[in-house]
Amino acid sequence: MKTISLLERTFYLLGSILIFLGILLGAFGAHALKEILDPIQLISFKTGVRYQIFGGVFMFLFGFLSTKVDQIKIPGYLVFAGVLLFSLSIYFLNLRHYIGMECDCFKPLGIITPIGGSMIIIGWLLVIIRIFRTK
Repeated sequence: MKTISLLERTFYLLGSILIFLGILLGAFGAHALKEILDPIQLISFKTGVRYQIFGGVFMFLFGFLSTKVDQIKIPGYLVFAGVLLFSLSIYFLNLRHYIGMECDCFKPLGIITPIGGSMIIIGWLLVIIRIFRTK
């Protein structure tokens, strides 16, 4: 049996968790939420699910790259954190009324979505830079 590094294992585990939960949330959205959310909210929710599943697949890629590219840890964790902020903020903003948190005090949390998206973009930019620098 091949041994894998702790970083590689961590990325594979994070990817598995993101994909698993993304599939669960996608099924929940497709069945339970289609009767509750308006079409725009449902599209937004599905965007969160899609980015979460993509993020999970990317974590597997980071696991693979961790053995090939130097200093991939920071970009990997940056993308993971960005996916969490992006997707979770979308879920919360679309469901807050239904979980009893309709207070206007939560509206500023909408800034978390683009922060998460920016973290994903920066993480991938760092990956590109590190790939070019790796010999």
